[in-house]
Amino acid sequence: MQIPPLCKIFSTRDKRTAFSSENLIFDFLLNAVRYFYFMVTIHSAQITGLHATLIPIEVDVSPGLHVFSIVGLADKEVQESRERVGAAIRNIEGRSPHKQSGRIIVSLAPADIKKEGPHFDLPIALGYLVASRQAVFNANKKLFLGELGLDGNLRPVRGILSIALTAEKAGFTELFVPKGNGAEGALVHNLAVYEFENLQQLLEHLEGRAIQRPLPHTNFESETHTTGIDFTDIAGQFAAKRALEIAAAGGHNILLWGPPGSGKTMLAKAFPGILPPMDFEEALQVTNIHSIAGLLPQKSSLVTKRPIRAPHHTASTAAIIGGGTNPTPGEITLAHRGVLFLDEFPEFQRAVIEALREPLEEKVITVARARGKVTYPANVILLAAMNPCPCGNKNHPKKECVCRETDIQKYQRKISGPILDRIDLYVEVPFLEYEILRQAPSQTETSLAIRARVSRARETQKMRFKKEGTSSNSDMNTKELKRFAVISTESDEVMKKAVARFALSARSCTRILKVARTIADLAGSEHIATDHITEALQYRPQFEN
Repeated sequence: MQIPPLCKIFSTRDKRTAFSSENLIFDFLLNAVRYFYFMVTIHSAQITGLHATLIPIEVDVSPGLHVFSIVGLADKEVQESRERVGAAIRNIEGRSPHKQSGRIIVSLAPADIKKEGPHFDLPIALGYLVASRQAVFNANKKLFLGELGLDGNLRPVRGILSIALTAEKAGFTELFVPKGNGAEGALVHNLAVYEFENLQQLLEHLEGRAIQRPLPHTNFESETHTTGIDFTDIAGQFAAKRALEIAAAGGHNILLWGPPGSGKTMLAKAFPGILPPMDFEEALQVTNIHSIAGLLPQKSSLVTKRPIRAPHHTASTAAIIGGGTNPTPGEITLAHRGVLFLDEFPEFQRAVIEALREPLEEKVITVARARGKVTYPANVILLAAMNPCPCGNKNHPKKECVCRETDIQKYQRKISGPILDRIDLYVEVPFLEYEILRQAPSQTETSLAIRARVSRARETQKMRFKKEGTSSNSDMNTKELKRFAVISTESDEVMKKAVARFALSARSCTRILKVARTIADLAGSEHIATDHITEALQYRPQFEN
């Protein structure tokens, strides 16, 4: 905006007042004030937990002693943006805010939310350039994100997908991000996403000097795991394979129990090969989590395979469930819609094992810290493996167990009753004789054949729960269980006898019914038969703590 010349002011006034000194002075002073005082708003966003919060960034340039200040509860990373922005603008031959005479105030709203991260660099720089009249463009319905290098180049940032989804819901039509982030944002089809290598390219586009086209929207194609281990590669262990098939079909938690060398780890490695492919909604959820955690590969815009996480037994509670000063997703969240494999289950810290109670039951994990509380999704298949005793040789046909009975009881008690209640399938993986190991694999189905059956069962569940918001049998609530897991009088009598004999808890009974529902789905049966209940009962733990 420029100060209009006096003749321009005169020409636009009525002849009767054109030469009024009072009006002339007022107009001149008003335009002078407008020239020296200028404020602009640029929109950005930040991630809180797994959700994005829109952050309007106001930049005000006014006369006075030189000040370049960022307000609005900004952390150190945001405060350091002043130096990155100043150097970047100077190196694209602009007038740096450090050389600007007057007061430059950058306000990040709302003021009561902590602002974190370097992704505010770009909107702050753009706001200053417009406020200082070095650039002119329409910022309406546009959202900007990006970290600036000192040379003006843009660097990728985290959480683009979540921000893009939030921007779409808020009515924004364009999203501007660094190169490498665009494909992730292009997953949102009602949003035009642009990516740029540097600040200069972005300015040329915004001012109409070198317009670029938005990225094409990303199409979704699900993939299945190819682990290199097929079920046909595993000799025997038909009971364990059947249990893994049920777990994959219904999303059930499973515990493999057996001596070292019996094939537990090999079964676990083959398990991803029978998992059903993800749908688009599941892929979006997983991609969002991995993007925020900084685990999304730059060349990949969408996670198309179910995540498989296998942390070491020395992992801390914060590593498994999430935590830190600023709570970040843990392994159980990173495994959302996939598998969390805990080998040597009793060797994990007792606190870690007990911390699994809530997420295994509620399918979410809430992490509370001094700075706030964050809830992360945690809908996983828990695949755990353990030895029968500390030495691993209890009930081994060839080796002698050297453990004392008290040591065995202490070892097994590490897996508490409440945790066992949350595990749907408990299956023994016995030691195999050499003759069985040498048998031809033709007796075993391929992973492909099992996966086809699992996928059909999942499709049945998807149709069953399409109005309920439930994804699998393991997610059924009490109301859904009463509706979709109805059993006959004969089956009910079998359940009564099992409860009386094994002192099963109410949660155990619920999980037996869920497993029976999955077994019926695999058999293509609409109704739960007695043999489905009987098979489900076989997978209950042989010891209760």
